[in-house]
Amino acid sequence: MDLAVRWTAFPLHPETPDEGRTLEELFAGRGLDIPAVLGRLKRIAADLGLPFTERRMTYNSRRAQELGKWAEENQRGEEFHRLVFEAYFGKGLNIAQWDVLRDLATAAGLDPHAAEKVLRQEAFKAAVDQDWQRCRAMRITAVPTFHMGGRLLVGAQAYEAIRDLALSAGAVPKNPTL
Repeated sequence: MDLAVRWTAFPLHPETPDEGRTLEELFAGRGLDIPAVLGRLKRIAADLGLPFTERRMTYNSRRAQELGKWAEENQRGEEFHRLVFEAYFGKGLNIAQWDVLRDLATAAGLDPHAAEKVLRQEAFKAAVDQDWQRCRAMRITAVPTFHMGGRLLVGAQAYEAIRDLALSAGAVPKNPTL
């Protein structure tokens, strides 16, 4: 089935400083066993063949979101987003750092000097602000959230749940056995 994917920037912990915060600081007072949560996520990622490292820090994603909008405009959005996820979840890199973002832009086939200019000029700030407002208006509170046909599916979901959402939104499978 043909579906168009639209990446939407989400304000996940926008108060996080550029240098990041420890997961203990982020989840203070919630009574979470962070090592147990990370271990569970690592097992799930391994089962799905996804990169995941147990990390101690969380980082601000705003700059990565702005650069992602630019990458999309330059037909390298899918590649750039994949690389950002691998850097953050697979390697624990600080995706708020300019050098990390330049390297990711280069790896995605984008000009690193142009990427730095985009970031310095905040050329895609308004586009990210618009996405954040759209999330608020739709009452989206978590990532990932899938939106199709006026319905929301929140959180990491099995293929079947996403397929069912797409079918309920009117998508027609090319292969009826999907």
